[in-house]
Amino acid sequence: MSHHHRLRITALTFFSMLPIACGDGEGRPSDEGITSIGDEIGTSESATAETGNDQSTEGAMKFDFGNQGDVPLVNDCSGGGGGMGEVEFSYIWVANSPESTISKINTMTMLEEGRYLTRPDSAGNPSRTSVSLSGAVAVANRAGGITKVIAEPVKCDEMANGVPGLQTSSGAGDVLPWGQDDCLAWYAPMAYDLQRPLAWAPAEVVQNPDGECEYVNEKLWTTGALTSQGGSVVAMRLNGDTGAVEANIPVPELTEIGGLGPYGGAVDQGANFWFTHREGAAPWPLVRVDAQTLTYTIYPVPAEVQPYGITVDSKGRVWIAGTIGGTARFDPATQTWATLPGVTGLGLQEDGLGRMWIAAYPWDVQRGVYGIDSETVTQFDFIDMTPYAPESRGISIDADGNVWMVDQTSSAYRIDPETKQWQVYSGLNAPYTYSDMTGWGLKNVTPPSQG
Repeated sequence: MSHHHRLRITALTFFSMLPIACGDGEGRPSDEGITSIGDEIGTSESATAETGNDQSTEGAMKFDFGNQGDVPLVNDCSGGGGGMGEVEFSYIWVANSPESTISKINTMTMLEEGRYLTRPDSAGNPSRTSVSLSGAVAVANRAGGITKVIAEPVKCDEMANGVPGLQTSSGAGDVLPWGQDDCLAWYAPMAYDLQRPLAWAPAEVVQNPDGECEYVNEKLWTTGALTSQGGSVVAMRLNGDTGAVEANIPVPELTEIGGLGPYGGAVDQGANFWFTHREGAAPWPLVRVDAQTLTYTIYPVPAEVQPYGITVDSKGRVWIAGTIGGTARFDPATQTWATLPGVTGLGLQEDGLGRMWIAAYPWDVQRGVYGIDSETVTQFDFIDMTPYAPESRGISIDADGNVWMVDQTSSAYRIDPETKQWQVYSGLNAPYTYSDMTGWGLKNVTPPSQG
């Protein structure tokens, strides 16, 4: 089958392989029984504060943890790695799975500035998002296909839809028909019906003739698989500018495939792609695809940990949040694991101070966010969000060092990790996103200078 075809949006619309034990079962958290918290704590046009002790966060002090979050606009290219100059914009991108759209929310104003379709048939069921160093987002449709959206309107192609002038979404109630939004850069259809892991790789930064810094040679990793077809998993690397598939790496050892396939993905400093597989039986596999050789290695996850969320910390260690068995950290340098049995969760990401934040699960035990010391792999904090957050699922860090938690009802929560207070944006539609929603995860593993 061919995966090299792509659609430009127009007006027309190994290393040694270790053995893996296989078996039955998914163990995925249920998507049923979701109850909406409604608009009493926020709307698509504004956000109001809710905290665990009913104190407003308006005017609360924010802490500067360095230049985090989405990519800045810059005038000095010497920093590289997204850490140059001052942040001029910062967004969190959240998939609205039932309506096949993705929302662009300004992390500073908490206003939704755009909402975009993710597939031509509006039936993509999107989930994982990943933000590049240039600020663009890619979203994976679980039903197949990848879409790229440009963050800054000034960088969008004003003739992409064939009509002069810029036409693009302005907010939640302004979703343009497919092929009409000039900020949709490309759509890459895929011959798969299971597509979840997604992660941009580090890019090079150069100074253009106008003296402006630009990220070049951006690459995007993803996987594809076919429902109930064992051995159909393929890791792919896409050209970030065009969406064309430049490399296909079949991983036939992953024989247990039902309706999930590979589940989460992340990259390290070397642009190597790591992804987990959530079907079969323990020990579940962690796969590393080498960016240079395009070969792969499979590492067994500790048998007690069933993988869900995945991220890479600033020292290149891979973290897995398990729905059962705890949280695990893998050090590729020593090929050793450290586990924290008492903390089970879903999405996770490390902030600029070396603290890993994890969305708590199961929800009948804890609803909120764990804080874990990345060095000692010990819990130092828990931000209790009961009963405000119906489901704590996705985690990402923004430009100010805030921890964002996305639930699966209608809301995204911006949490100050110091005061443990939060504000809520409630205007989403069953959001299901727990990957690198802001781009901080990529910046956290990108070397301080390159290119």
